Amino acid sequence: MHNDLTMTQNRNKRMMVVIMGIVMGMVGLAYASVPLYQLFCQVTGYGGTTQQSLEAPGAATGAIIRDVRFNATTQPDLKWHFKGPDKPVSVVPGEEVLIYYTATNLSDVATTGTSTFNVTPFKAGAYFMKIDCFCFEEQTLQPGETVEMPVLFYLDPEIDSDINTQEVPEITLSYTFFAVEN
Repeated sequence: MHNDLTMTQNRNKRMMVVIMGIVMGMVGLAYASVPLYQLFCQVTGYGGTTQQSLEAPGAATGAIIRDVRFNATTQPDLKWHFKGPDKPVSVVPGEEVLIYYTATNLSDVATTGTSTFNVTPFKAGAYFMKIDCFCFEEQTLQPGETVEMPVLFYLDPEIDSDINTQEVPEITLSYTFFAVEN
């Protein structure tokens, strides 16, 4: 009888260790999921995530020219007027393009915002190469202040080689600004 009790206790201890290991693994995955998902999106272009680059390779000969449109939105709790260029820009893959978004603080206090972005159609995100942008950087604007925020980008010439993106005539770069709590 004492032997059965010892075996049951050992089994319970092993089960407790296994359950605690599973719980700890789940907590670890919960913390790692956001960075892992962001890495996955950056590598694959999933969800319209753009790629990072240091410089453009130069305009590709015989490339398909695409119009790039610019969208700007602001969450309601951030009292800013935020807008991108009014007209689309015709882009030759491989050619650097510099555009500016503008933001104006409409409130009577200094406010801070940060932005996220995406590219549509999503399948074009893997070929949208940002060299420099204001995304994910906190921007603090004084009351009534207006700033221009540059975006330097190019389309990877490989966009013309991908059968899924050859027929994409237009790409939209969208930014959304959110308030940052001080």
